Amino acid sequence: MRINRVLLAGGTHGNEFTGAFLIKKFEQFPQLLSGYSFAIQTILSNPRAFAAVVRYIDQDLNRSFGENFSEEEDLIPYEDLRAKEIQQLFGTQGTTPADFVIDLHSTTANMGLTLIIDTEDTFTLQLVAYLSSIDPSIKVYDSGNSGRSQDSLRSLSKFGLAIEVGPVAQGVLVAEFLLKTEALIFSILDYLEKVNHGEVPSLEQQLTTYRYLKTIDYPRNASGEIQAMIHPQLQFKDYQPLSPGEPMFLSFDGNVINYEESATVYPIFINEAAYYEKGIAMCFTDKQQILDFRF
Repeated sequence: MRINRVLLAGGTHGNEFTGAFLIKKFEQFPQLLSGYSFAIQTILSNPRAFAAVVRYIDQDLNRSFGENFSEEEDLIPYEDLRAKEIQQLFGTQGTTPADFVIDLHSTTANMGLTLIIDTEDTFTLQLVAYLSSIDPSIKVYDSGNSGRSQDSLRSLSKFGLAIEVGPVAQGVLVAEFLLKTEALIFSILDYLEKVNHGEVPSLEQQLTTYRYLKTIDYPRNASGEIQAMIHPQLQFKDYQPLSPGEPMFLSFDGNVINYEESATVYPIFINEAAYYEKGIAMCFTDKQQILDFRF
């Protein structure tokens, strides 16, 4: 295969400054992205939300792709209109279709440096295994079972991923995470360059992935109001095992609500600020070891 065009997107959520300001930086210093055998295009995905320092204007842009858009543009949400514009530019039927999408995000959860993939095809596994060999602290989250491969910005191309870093507060720029994200972007671009030159490195290692199982809401009363918090022992423990009987929530009246299912899980996006409106306290994942990449 050959990569002809890479799309680098940031600010898909307007108050996630890491990606948005990296796009601003690359647009100010385009020479940073020169010298590759493929074209690299950048986009500030949701400029209105970025200007207002909010996640979105009408609805979540990162859940607005792959829809049948209305022709009455004055009646549709801003993010639907923006998704349509981006899709017409970079989608498979667009004017400048992307072969690979890198979508930049940050989270208030303690996710460290995370790569989000939607498939376990050989190309994607080879890429994330290579990146993990460079930086063993990288976590790989496989969201394929969540349905995100149909509605996210990264779904525009056959291949792509999201970079998720945190914890970073909404509307705040943290140098450490911007620099880590930037370094990871260049590692991805360097790998894609190797692909174009037939120089894909051979690795002999297993790859750890965390596969999506389901989302968990906060305990609520009959009116839908939250009645408990993330238990202090679980807060900031993303990617750590949660075993049966261990604390998960702490109710406002002081009762501990334990995890009562039979299998150990690995929660991520624990207490993500943007997920309160979605009714998500955390995502459960299953830790997997992949041994065969067919390098």
